[in-house]
Amino acid sequence: HVRQLYALVSETLRYSPVLEKLLAAAALLQAERKLPPQLAKVLVYDLLFGKGLKCGGRWKALARRHRARLEAELARLKVQQKVSCNEELLAPVQAASPEASQVPRYVRVNTLKSCVDDVIDFFKRQGYSYMGKAASVEELRALSGKKFLLDLHLPELLVFPPQTDLHDNVLYTSGHVILQDKASCLPAFLLSPAAGSHIIDACAAPGNKTSHLAAILKNKGQIFAFDVDTKRLVTMNTLLMRAGVTSVQLAQQDFLTVDPGDPKYSKVTCILLDPSCSGSGNTQGAWSRALGTRSPGDGCSPTGMVNRLPREEAAPSAERLQALAGFQRKVLSHALSFPALQRLVYSTCSLHREENEDVVHAVLQEQGLAFRLVNAFPSWPCRGLAAFPGAECCLRASPAATLTHGFFVAILERCGERAAAPSSLLVAVEENLQHGEGTELGTAPKKRKRKKQRVK
Repeated sequence: HVRQLYALVSETLRYSPVLEKLLAAAALLQAERKLPPQLAKVLVYDLLFGKGLKCGGRWKALARRHRARLEAELARLKVQQKVSCNEELLAPVQAASPEASQVPRYVRVNTLKSCVDDVIDFFKRQGYSYMGKAASVEELRALSGKKFLLDLHLPELLVFPPQTDLHDNVLYTSGHVILQDKASCLPAFLLSPAAGSHIIDACAAPGNKTSHLAAILKNKGQIFAFDVDTKRLVTMNTLLMRAGVTSVQLAQQDFLTVDPGDPKYSKVTCILLDPSCSGSGNTQGAWSRALGTRSPGDGCSPTGMVNRLPREEAAPSAERLQALAGFQRKVLSHALSFPALQRLVYSTCSLHREENEDVVHAVLQEQGLAFRLVNAFPSWPCRGLAAFPGAECCLRASPAATLTHGFFVAILERCGERAAAPSSLLVAVEENLQHGEGTELGTAPKKRKRKKQRVK
């Protein structure tokens, strides 16, 4: 049901400009004043473009009452734009949003259930052509048809052309792959915990980053995942079960109320902190605003594309940004107060300096010499804004430069003799990239201790 609902909403968002024209021409909202505009769009999409109305009751009767007028307006619109099919109505919308349309479909192999080689073989049997490991972002940009590549930066990440729909693919429905934007994969990858670690995922739902952490841990260790919303946690639990995650304890709790002195968290050495933000880096936000909905905040829905908490406006006011930044500073300071903490990743899907570099700088000043910024992943092309000395250690992502949604990541590490070291996987990837070598993820490590579940 979650997949079906997401597919319906996604397609409604895609057709949103067309639906607005039809609603205006048919004067539907004027005739039905109690009908919410966003619901009207979903009903009209299902009626004219989808697989027929699935709802019942008064909404179905209402849509059918206006069907003839809506179909007439759709035919008139096609004549005006000189097109013969519904898809051709979308061409002007796609041309107006080149950055949103060029972001590829990223597919993270869930190593708890499979391995890169097996997933590649499965896609090849489905008619896709595997082009090897990408050597540049330009190769990703040139993908088309049924071709796919291994990503040039991140382990176990496959890249397909934009608009590739894998929601009904058996690999996705069985949890062997996770549909997750590349930028959203950065936090867990850069946190890089060793197997057996105790980790906190402070703002976890709906769980793509959590499942990524569990895969890195190989389900060995413990992840404490917090979120305040019951419904999001229920969805998250379903997704984690499908992904084969067994190392997570979910808690419906505001992370700010978690006691760092609780013995339960005495072994927590790593924290992933992805707090509520403006969501300005998420290209899906433009579609959400076009639909008139308030999209849920971190770039990780069941498909890793829609955010978790409400975004109020396309360009947040200065007051709104300051309020968000104040919360982000507070939650980051709280995370750094856990006594055994060695390494923390702070990330947002925001483009605003106020929520990113400024938050990190303010908290580091509060901490004195206790924590420092780590210059992780120096081969990543986009660095932090020059807001303070050392801000170039931070990472940024964008549709234009990295072919991802907009994102920000900073890695903070405790200073002193017990400072944490990156895992061997991250070190190996860095060394290979710095020497211009590819990391063939399907063959590393050379020896597997146990056979992965093969995809038949």
